[in-house]
Amino acid sequence: MTKLSNNFSRSEFKCNCGECDYDTVDAELVKVLQDVRDAYNAPVKITSGNRCPDYNREVGGADKSYHVRGRAADIQVKGIAPDEIAQYLDWKYPDKFGIGNYKTFTHIDTRSGKGRWKG
Repeated sequence: MTKLSNNFSRSEFKCNCGECDYDTVDAELVKVLQDVRDAYNAPVKITSGNRCPDYNREVGGADKSYHVRGRAADIQVKGIAPDEIAQYLDWKYPDKFGIGNYKTFTHIDTRSGKGRWKG
C-alpha cells in the first residue's frame, strides 16, 4: 500500500471497475483531501476516485471527466453533510477547482478554473 499523505493511500483512488489497474492520483487533489480530513478531524471516504474510460462511460461520467485523469474524487466525510463539505471547499478555494454538491457525496476536482454545481 503506497501512502500518499498522512491519511490517504493510493489504493483508495483505484478505479471501482474491478478489472483495471487505474490508480493515478493528482498530488494537488491529495493535498485538498488531506486538508478536508484535517479541518474536520474525521475520516474521508473516497467513493469514486480514478476511473478507466470504460468504467467512466458505464457510470455515466462526462466524456472529459477529471476522474479519468486522476484529478477528481467523490467523497463522504463521516458525520458531515455533503453540502457543508462543498461550502467549506468553496470558502477555502474560492477561485479554483470543480466542486459539486450532491445529496450523498461531494465532488472535488483540481481543474485550473472554477466550477460549481449542485447535482
